[in-house]
Amino acid sequence: MNDAMNLASRCAQSLFDRDQASQRMGMRLLAAGPGTARVAMAVREDMLQGHGTCHGGYLFALADSAFAFACNSYNDATVAIGCSIDYVAPAYLDDTLTAECIEQSRSGRTGNYDVRIANQQGQLIALFHGKSYKVRGTVLAQETTE
Repeated sequence: MNDAMNLASRCAQSLFDRDQASQRMGMRLLAAGPGTARVAMAVREDMLQGHGTCHGGYLFALADSAFAFACNSYNDATVAIGCSIDYVAPAYLDDTLTAECIEQSRSGRTGNYDVRIANQQGQLIALFHGKSYKVRGTVLAQETTE
């Protein structure tokens, strides 16, 4: 594994290990690379809204988590400054959703990232766009990066 891939993987795993919200929703970090991340989540009964489909807030949270792991993959502490989502199709009980985030641009302190959420059949469920902002600090403790 090259240095950039190794760093991205370590940053994503470190963030995920501290991310109680994503863990409690049953998310699994599948992969991370420089500017990319893939996260999965199964739709549980407690995630259904009144129409019997997955609540949009859970879809947003899944995409937002993939976005967070991708934009923090360079070991620069980075936060969201804006996000939007388009819901394309419903997700149902027991669906396994995968959010794949890909960096579109990164310059100075900001970046743009797109996330595609698909179900286990590859059907598009939602499209998410996030804009990131680099703040002070690193993702990993200083002693682990030297």
